Amino acid sequence: MSAPPRVLSIAGSDCSGGAGIQADIKTIAMLGGYAMTAITVVTAQNTRGVQGVEVMHPDLVLDQVDSCLSDIGADAIKIGMLGSPEIAMLLAERLDSFAGPIVFDPVMVATSGAELASEATIAAFGALMDIATVVTPNLPELAALTGRDTLADEDIYDAAGELASRHDMVILAKGGHGEGEEAIDRIVSAAGKIGSFGHARLDTRHTHGTGCTLSAALATMLAHRQPLTHAVRIARAFTFAAIESAPGFGEGNGPLGHQAVRSLSSD
Repeated sequence: MSAPPRVLSIAGSDCSGGAGIQADIKTIAMLGGYAMTAITVVTAQNTRGVQGVEVMHPDLVLDQVDSCLSDIGADAIKIGMLGSPEIAMLLAERLDSFAGPIVFDPVMVATSGAELASEATIAAFGALMDIATVVTPNLPELAALTGRDTLADEDIYDAAGELASRHDMVILAKGGHGEGEEAIDRIVSAAGKIGSFGHARLDTRHTHGTGCTLSAALATMLAHRQPLTHAVRIARAFTFAAIESAPGFGEGNGPLGHQAVRSLSSD
């Protein structure tokens, strides 16, 4: 039996298990990977919102990363909630020489609406986008990262292409915040459009941790050495299946049902 691909998740902790590090571990494990973590922020949160946040010292975050990479190593890295601009800048410097794929989910606001990144932290995102392989903004995040107030459907490719060219990476622009009966995710590189994927919108409040799940799934499939478009296809399929399998917990935006989804890593 071959060893599983190693995936390091650098993100915040969600004590209620729906998003962040906890969602990433479930996703990576369900898709046949070996999950490691570097916790940037500890949050007190649940399906109704974020009640408390404690940012880790930047040196401790780097110590966690170094502990994993210097011993076990990693085949891919996923980066989520950062907590501070100092953490962002130190990670960008430390991971600049990492040889594998890096998936960066530029988390700004939680599903509940709570702000998870300060203006200074968002300003530091550029350094991480410079070293990322794929960046996975939703539409409000893509608008913010390109200096726009909002994004009309006809402007999404232009905004994604602008950001991809600026940082020489690939953008997976998530369409869940768009309009229409179908959610369309678009893949764009500095060279132009790569593809798009559509899915009927799911009428559910159980979407807590959707972005974390998708980015962790994508990192895991890239660690499995799947081609980019196939990796995106599997990551999306896993995420939608997890939404459909949501256990119905909580009074607000409920968590996904990661454990109910069969492994898609060999599809």
